[in-house]
Amino acid sequence: MKTVLKSNNCGELTAKNIGEEVTLSGWVACVRDLGGIIFLELRDRSGFFQLVADPQINPDIHAVFSKLKTESVITVKGKVTQRPDETYNPKLATGEVEIYPNYVNVLSEAETLPFVLDDENVSEDVRLKYRYLDLRREFMLHNLTLRHKVVTAMREYLNGQDFLEVETPILNKTTPEGARDYLVPSRVQEGKFYALPQSPQIFKQLLMVGGIERYYQIAKCFRDEDLRADRQPEFTQVDLEMSFVNQDDVIAMVEGLVKAAFKAAGVEISTPLKRITWQEAMDRFGSDKPDTRFGLELFNVTDIMEASTFQAFKDVIAAGGTVRAIKIPGIAGYSRKDMDDVRNLAISFGAKGLAWITYMESGEVKSPVLKFLNEEQIKEIQTRAGAQNGDIVFFVADKPKVVFDVLGRFRLYFGKKLNMINEDDHALLWVVDFPMFEWSDEENRYMAMHHPFTSPNLEDMDKLKNGDLGNVKSIAYDIVYNGTELGGGSVRIHSPEVQKEVFKALGLDDATVQEKFGFMVNAFRYGTPPHAGLAIGLDRLIALLCRTDSIRDVIAFPKNSGAKCLMSDAPGEASLQQLRELHLKSTVKK
Repeated sequence: MKTVLKSNNCGELTAKNIGEEVTLSGWVACVRDLGGIIFLELRDRSGFFQLVADPQINPDIHAVFSKLKTESVITVKGKVTQRPDETYNPKLATGEVEIYPNYVNVLSEAETLPFVLDDENVSEDVRLKYRYLDLRREFMLHNLTLRHKVVTAMREYLNGQDFLEVETPILNKTTPEGARDYLVPSRVQEGKFYALPQSPQIFKQLLMVGGIERYYQIAKCFRDEDLRADRQPEFTQVDLEMSFVNQDDVIAMVEGLVKAAFKAAGVEISTPLKRITWQEAMDRFGSDKPDTRFGLELFNVTDIMEASTFQAFKDVIAAGGTVRAIKIPGIAGYSRKDMDDVRNLAISFGAKGLAWITYMESGEVKSPVLKFLNEEQIKEIQTRAGAQNGDIVFFVADKPKVVFDVLGRFRLYFGKKLNMINEDDHALLWVVDFPMFEWSDEENRYMAMHHPFTSPNLEDMDKLKNGDLGNVKSIAYDIVYNGTELGGGSVRIHSPEVQKEVFKALGLDDATVQEKFGFMVNAFRYGTPPHAGLAIGLDRLIALLCRTDSIRDVIAFPKNSGAKCLMSDAPGEASLQQLRELHLKSTVKK
């Protein structure tokens, strides 16, 4: 006879099931002995259900319940009955009913847990070490359930738009112009290494060459980079590519995808989304991923300071720098210590110094820089700032990249400090018209802002060929949600001639191109359609929808900030035999 371990889920039984004989299985969430009668909360993925053991009614069950530890796994059988009014619990979907079991089987006894599941103050290290227990917590189940719903909705949307889901290789060769690769030594090809993919970029473009036309993949990606709350060494992208499309086509498609994803999370958004250029985003918000849920926008005072007698600012401007400012309302009463703290904050963000004008509640204007400005200049600054009594205007002068970074972070700091951000808002927008290249002081050369397969704006081809790389724009686009980049993409280069010019601008000679990208460049010789695509960071999207700061809270088995799995203790050492088979020798001293 077949043994039934579960006829129903714990969370689905209601008054409609009264009188039914059911079998439930799950974990013992809690045991309460109230004057001899034991109430046990049984939990499975669907929710909770109350079991009752009365020594006068079911003494054998009572004897078992009295010895049970929480988180033990049991099976019970019994008839669903109406709860008495005094134990009715309107907070639970099953709060009207209960069972006095006539059968119980302890499937697995649990030892005392290393932490209490409903304790919100458990350290993350402990949670990660015992992740299999952490997964039983309600918020972790909620996060993973939401992730499943969102991924399902995204798959259904793309399938409905005639996309094909295609897997691309995990073992590939290392390529330049990205973060560090994770390398995998080859046993059969001595001295050779695979690289784990940082993204499926090359292969998805080759799928377009291959005539697939519309591709997507829920893709695992790997980057060996310094970690923080929104980074993991392995992460997941929703990756897509389309042929015979332009930027507007991709944006429209992705807006539908994002709308479906948000709807699966219970959030309705309106499309089309607003678009702003990269330059406007930097000028107004100091960031290419602006949080537009609040104001505190930057403004330009370079022309005013250039005409002033403030030599420190004039020298910065003469060297190609800029002077930008931001108005922070209602803080004119800050003490000297408060202002020292603000200055130190700016310096920690990368500023060499900080200047300000304080508009006192009394109407008096105070500032160390007033002596360098005439009345007309002072008035113009107040007009541009929209400053009122009680406000302070801060100034930073430096290279544009430094100024934008400092004031952009300043803006976010005060937006949070002054409670100006409505956490219930959903501010989505596109940032477009990115620069094609950005200067790297570390490399002492221009680097691709996105990747070397991004198409330059065709109107800027002369600038590209003439080496005016700082003024070449790309056909690239990022989708931003509440100040976080959800994803980015671009129209790709499909012309071998244009691709050659971009490689040349990046300092890649023909030999290097052939070594690193030969199979891709060669493929482009045999008929390549115009194509474009985008990738969305799935972990980050789910974390934002779950209102958690860390993507570790939406990944079943994540690594910690040191790229280590505390549960399995990975990475671990390889044996000497394994190293020999891989033609490797360890140089680490033990």
